[in-house]
Amino acid sequence: MDWSAQKVCVIGLGRSGVAAAELLLQHGAAVTAVDTADSPALQQTANALTAKGATCQLGASEIPDAFDLAVVSPGVRLDLPLVANLRARGVPVWGELELGWQFTECPAIAITGTNGKTTTTELIASLLGQAQRRTVAAGNIGTPLCAVTAQSRALDAVTLEVSSFQLETIADFRPAIGVLLNLAPDHLDRHGSMENYIRAKARLFENQKPFDHAIVQLEALRELEKLNLVPSSKLITFSATDAEADLYLDRSLLVSRLPDWAGPLLDLDECPLDGLHNAENLLATLAVGRCLKISVAEMKAALSASRAGPHRCEFVTEIEGVRFVNDSKATNVHALCSALRAMPAGDSPKNIWLIAGGQDKGLDFHAAGPEIAKRVKGAFLIGEAREQIRAAWALFSPCELVANLVEGLAEARRKAVPGDVVLLSPACASFDMFDSYEHRGRAFCQLLAELGADTRTGV
Repeated sequence: MDWSAQKVCVIGLGRSGVAAAELLLQHGAAVTAVDTADSPALQQTANALTAKGATCQLGASEIPDAFDLAVVSPGVRLDLPLVANLRARGVPVWGELELGWQFTECPAIAITGTNGKTTTTELIASLLGQAQRRTVAAGNIGTPLCAVTAQSRALDAVTLEVSSFQLETIADFRPAIGVLLNLAPDHLDRHGSMENYIRAKARLFENQKPFDHAIVQLEALRELEKLNLVPSSKLITFSATDAEADLYLDRSLLVSRLPDWAGPLLDLDECPLDGLHNAENLLATLAVGRCLKISVAEMKAALSASRAGPHRCEFVTEIEGVRFVNDSKATNVHALCSALRAMPAGDSPKNIWLIAGGQDKGLDFHAAGPEIAKRVKGAFLIGEAREQIRAAWALFSPCELVANLVEGLAEARRKAVPGDVVLLSPACASFDMFDSYEHRGRAFCQLLAELGADTRTGV
């Protein structure tokens, strides 16, 4: 495409929108960047883009100009009037992921799923590095694809975490290897139904060719089958709970039954990553390594040294025999249940003081009831969804409404005894009280650092 002849509207001036606008400007497009909000931070962003040649509109409610293309950030809903108006006028609407793909000059490995995307993306990028394959991790993991396209010609592959929001707005995006980790209710406030959410995730495979690879959790594949969305590319299945999968968990062993690659691959006990959810992240990573013809020895070396990143069942400290764990990344019920199952048991499995709550995403909190009943001594609930969560969990464990994270941690600390775990695993988005799940997790860790200091000094 001759981008110098294109008039493009970029909607949303967060990290992805800025990267998209800058990439378009570099290739000579006439860019109008808009955002429905207006703030000092956005004004700084708009000023920087204006200096590079863009036209910027903040607090925009309509876009009167004609455009050849619109590019939306992942956080921009497609039913936003600005977007709906452009589509009604026949303007193609791409996401930032699709725009970046148009400029990418290497194959893509793309990872999606309800939970585990970031961890698995990091594992795969580490695996490629160990095997002397050149890659960068980008996408939903934090660095927009548009920001790394200039590097792509020198890469063996780009490793991408992709969300359902990003997949809603693809056109030609085609990963050579697509990974679907799992499917559980999430973002239903945006997608409207579980079926719509699954259909968005399944778009990962829609442009693949027969010689590409689809690596799919077996349970997720069964959900795709119900909607006639089975990938047409080369299929490899994995599961930590179903031994019918091509790659599966047998006690602590990650095992393959693939032809010419059968037998144990890795012992989970030799890896720092714990829990069934991490077993599946590792199984998916091993399958990617198989597709790339990386040796098992190289994979073992990379994966045996792997550790979970911040805010993912992250052990923070132990104070007077009580363990404190930051799982702020758990923004849905499925992730919470995985965290509860992964926590160490004390004299009784019911040894967890849970801090949960935040901004609801249209999820069914009742689904966590059985795990709450098995593991949780008591829950301290924060944020906008706290009343809704209490109504769902009160039959399974004592629930106490607290004003904020500070109060929740103080109450949990007061009630916990040696052998207990205090777990921050919100099952909600963070935006009612924090800028991000990272902000929420850092606040938890900072409070614990202050609590530890108070404990040591006797204050």
